[in-house]
Amino acid sequence: MQMLKRGLGKDEIFQQTGMVVGVKDANFHVNEGEIFVLMGLSGSGKSTLIRLLNRLVDPTHGQILVGGNDVATMSKQALIELRRKDLAMVFQSFALLPHLSVLRNTAFGLEVAGVDRKTREIRAMEVLDQVGLKAFAQRMPAELSGGMQQRVGLARALAVDPSLMLMDEAFSALDPLKRTEMQELLLKLQAEQQRTIVFVSHDLDEAFHIGNRIAIMEGGRIVQIGTPDEILRNPSDEYVRAFFKGVDVNKYLVARDVASANETLVFQVGADPKADMRKAIAQLRESQRHYAFVVGADGRLQGTVSIDSMYRAMETETNPMATAFLSHIASVPDSIVLRELIGHLVRNPVPLPVVDADNRYLGAVTQTILLKKLVEEVEASHE
Repeated sequence: MQMLKRGLGKDEIFQQTGMVVGVKDANFHVNEGEIFVLMGLSGSGKSTLIRLLNRLVDPTHGQILVGGNDVATMSKQALIELRRKDLAMVFQSFALLPHLSVLRNTAFGLEVAGVDRKTREIRAMEVLDQVGLKAFAQRMPAELSGGMQQRVGLARALAVDPSLMLMDEAFSALDPLKRTEMQELLLKLQAEQQRTIVFVSHDLDEAFHIGNRIAIMEGGRIVQIGTPDEILRNPSDEYVRAFFKGVDVNKYLVARDVASANETLVFQVGADPKADMRKAIAQLRESQRHYAFVVGADGRLQGTVSIDSMYRAMETETNPMATAFLSHIASVPDSIVLRELIGHLVRNPVPLPVVDADNRYLGAVTQTILLKKLVEEVEASHE
């Protein structure tokens, strides 16, 4: 520790003492309900760091605050209680007990916590159903494929209903198809339950697909934290820049990256819908546009209209605005990837409204906007 304080590096300390500095200057926070991904090359310290969080590795110095409690200074009993009730871990190696059935493996954490058999088996069956393995409850681990075994590992972690899940290269032992399948399952469960997850990965596609934020590690340090887009576009140093060298940025663009808030008319409807529609029609004609979006005072998208649909709606005496909305133009989520977005535009070449998870309008995407963005990305990559 004194050597570190004097500014000696990891390699110098190893040469002089034979001791390895696993993690240093790793200062970060994880937001409740997010998937926080730790990335780095082999030996960067990411697996050590995740094991520090539940004290499978004891920290030499510093604090590890979980819900305001310092894990680093917890008594053995308090740590046991934390692991039983609030913390769960999913390993790369599945770590199933081969002599126990799928059901008993899933219920194992509850059994250790002293939950009675009937209650723990009911809970285990619930989570096995969530991961699609209810029918395999009485099978033994050896009878399952690798992907199914990892589902059991995930179910075991979920069974204790943890507030924090630690996942160390949890899907890296699976073949690409099963790996993608498990990623989608995790995202589905996360959408339903909103747990806080710290996920270690060395795979760029995986990190970008599941991570809300990513921390890049090098030599035991965290060198940058940000959303996938922030890190990709604004690397903090040469190490991070080299980490993403050769990465096709377009592969990771999503709808919110290309949406434009200025190229499609957006208006609100007041006490006189017909007057609002007449005004919108005049603005559309002046700008030589055909479509517009209607949003509420709260910014949420209400629907898409056209000049023709508004003319027809103005002939309606009751609730004319509702009859103006076009059913064939659906909004797209802000997280939809570029290849899917292109598919939407090919099938329906009209302005598509982009909304966030709360249906708030973020902007529009058209074929022209999309092509313009792709050209900008190509030019930026050649600078």
